[in-house]
Amino acid sequence: MNEQQKFEKRKQRTKIILITVSTLFMIIMLVLPLFSVITNSLSEGFKFYVSSISTDYVKSALFVTILATLVAVAINTFFGIMAAFLLTKFSFKGKQVLATLIDIPFSISPVIVGLAFLMTFGRLGWTYPAIRAINSFFGTNIRIAFAIPGVILATIFVTFPFVSREIIPILNSQGKDEEEAAALMGASGFTIFRKITLPQMKWGLIYGIILCSARALGEFGAVNALSKTRGETFTLPLEIDALYMSGTSSSITAAFAVSSVLVLIAVVVLILRNIAWYRSQDKQQGKDGR
Repeated sequence: MNEQQKFEKRKQRTKIILITVSTLFMIIMLVLPLFSVITNSLSEGFKFYVSSISTDYVKSALFVTILATLVAVAINTFFGIMAAFLLTKFSFKGKQVLATLIDIPFSISPVIVGLAFLMTFGRLGWTYPAIRAINSFFGTNIRIAFAIPGVILATIFVTFPFVSREIIPILNSQGKDEEEAAALMGASGFTIFRKITLPQMKWGLIYGIILCSARALGEFGAVNALSKTRGETFTLPLEIDALYMSGTSSSITAAFAVSSVLVLIAVVVLILRNIAWYRSQDKQQGKDGR
């Protein structure tokens, strides 16, 4: 056996070991826990499962979760596109500072984010006198902390970087040649964006939106600090925690049942994520092959 054959044999052995270790890790850390959630959610029968996920508390939590996710995705998509376009198409002082600020939600604990919003908009916050003055003047009852607006704000904060960080590499690789050529030919800025920029970053944008949605659906720490009333401001993760902490066997099974709803949503999001990722890769490879 020559050296080349020995090298190929070692390479094959290493590949088998890595595949085995990776597969076992994925099964133990991901597949088995998720399978446990599904089986435990059905441990008391399908009828109990249906009744557990159709209570008023769960319906309210699902509504708040979807509302916070939709608003967060819409706002983060708009500002994510603006931030990515600004960072890739323009040069200005403080550019690196802005790029760093976008990544802050990645480095700060969600619990700290929730407390920061609480100390900003709560009764001890510096904006509370202004909020109280507005309510007194207009006769309204505007609340941010311990209300749905606080839940939405926390969700927006923790999910902000996902859209922009998926678009920025695409816009950087795209360059400015086509856009500058279109501008010299008299095309307006919006036409350039709609005809040139948006089609090229489309799949990256969709990928970022999916990641943003997945993160928003599962947010717990920041929302927990700003949510107080079960049945009004609780999201699905908070409702699951409340059910599990009740301690009774039926409530724990109900917690698994509600958890299975999030698992099913996560599977759908994962499928959409993979489709968007492969489409974006195919588009990039097609561009490189031209």
